[in-house]
Amino acid sequence: MTDQTQDQVAPAPGAPKSSEQPDRQGFAKLFYNIGLLRESWAAMIGVTIVLFWVIVAIFAPLLAPFDPNENNFLALMQGPSAEHWLGTDISGRDILSRLIYGAQRILSVAPVAMVVAYAVGIALGVLSGYFGGWIDSAVTFVVNIILSFPLIVLFIVLLSAFGPSAVNVIVAVTAAASPAIARIVRGLVLDIRNLEYVSAAQIRGESSFYIMLVELLPNARGPIIVDFCLRMGYTIIAIGVLGFLGLGLPPPDPDWGGMVSESRALIITHPYMAIFPSIAISSLVIGFNLLADGLREISLRD
Repeated sequence: MTDQTQDQVAPAPGAPKSSEQPDRQGFAKLFYNIGLLRESWAAMIGVTIVLFWVIVAIFAPLLAPFDPNENNFLALMQGPSAEHWLGTDISGRDILSRLIYGAQRILSVAPVAMVVAYAVGIALGVLSGYFGGWIDSAVTFVVNIILSFPLIVLFIVLLSAFGPSAVNVIVAVTAAASPAIARIVRGLVLDIRNLEYVSAAQIRGESSFYIMLVELLPNARGPIIVDFCLRMGYTIIAIGVLGFLGLGLPPPDPDWGGMVSESRALIITHPYMAIFPSIAISSLVIGFNLLADGLREISLRD
């Protein structure tokens, strides 16, 4: 009877080995998928655009021909010229320099805001999807309440209450974006938690924290990464809209949305003042969207 019991139990220790293989190969597969980006024209264009703005942001002090906040009252609202390639604004500040430093501001705020939002959203989504019960009910209830508000209204309310600043923009983005992220992660976890390798981990006696961190999250990373790229685009648009409304980064920091707002009264006579920052916002959003499309194509091949 003992030998028969051992024969029945014996396969159990071997089962996790094959089920754990995708997790052990997770990082190798991730780097392999990154290499596959070159096979997607959308991904390559997106990566090129995003990298362009990242390089511009990193080397802003070297690339900007002027101080972005330097007023030149002898060069007010000048059109593009040899000295000011993209012209000057209503205060005589060089638009090219402000675009360059604006990239630095937006690429320092938007990624941090999204990382914080995803940290909160993933934590809530994994807890809700894995444990279920009253935790799932409570998280779902709060998520549904927050998602019932239009995002732009939520942004405006939060920033009107706390005032415009980089930290408050991050808080507003986290509060507005994390519920939708939690809902997505919850759905992924509900699909994964009953698979064999999760059951094998439970049989081995692994802790719930280990299962959520090692077994569930790595196998849900594909849709999460794609969603991250898409939400980066949404966040950049939101920061631009907030800047246009005067609720973004406080002046005199270069803010692409604020630059468009400053020129709205002069859009007919001096259109370049609004066109160039609008192109900057659009190009960066398109870059992240194309990158997300490319990552989605790769994930569908698996």
